[in-house]
Amino acid sequence: MTQTTATLSPSAAPRASDLERWLAEEAAVHERLGQGVGPGVATRAQIGQKNGLEMMQAMLRGELPYAPIAQTLDFSLIDIGEGLAVFQGRPGPQHFNPMGTVHGGWFATLLDSALGCAIHTRMLPGRGYTTAELGINLVKAITPKVQRVRAIGQVIHCGRQLATAEARLVGPDGTLYAHATTTCLVFDLPAG
Repeated sequence: MTQTTATLSPSAAPRASDLERWLAEEAAVHERLGQGVGPGVATRAQIGQKNGLEMMQAMLRGELPYAPIAQTLDFSLIDIGEGLAVFQGRPGPQHFNPMGTVHGGWFATLLDSALGCAIHTRMLPGRGYTTAELGINLVKAITPKVQRVRAIGQVIHCGRQLATAEARLVGPDGTLYAHATTTCLVFDLPAG
């Protein structure tokens, strides 16, 4: 886990090199994933008795398939830790609304991914979750000038039946574009 992603608080003084560092981290992830199993859905045999954090770490290493939607919407898991998930997205013209800014659905998907995967890291073997509530506040438009954004999700609470998390969508200069919260239902996965 990188030091800059360990908290939802934006850095006090954004550095000019942050975008270059983000691009280098993204390239390293894409190289690993390109050599891995590719997009898809993990089977029970692949998952074995892994807990959620172990599953997410294996996905980031390319050992388990990553979600196909990441290719569709041009975003990637960049960092994972206990109760933490960081996704990086490349906004492009294919994500624009008729006004020439990024569609709110793209914001929502990136934030939902960070929120859900942060909660996923807290799942014990045989446990799963589903989103019950998702709340998003868009505070600034993403224009064609924005090269990358990161959704940083952190677990607030993870209990036997409910889990909550919060996330921020930020640029490499520290600009806040959106923030979100989720409540997820936690349950035992069906056997077999």
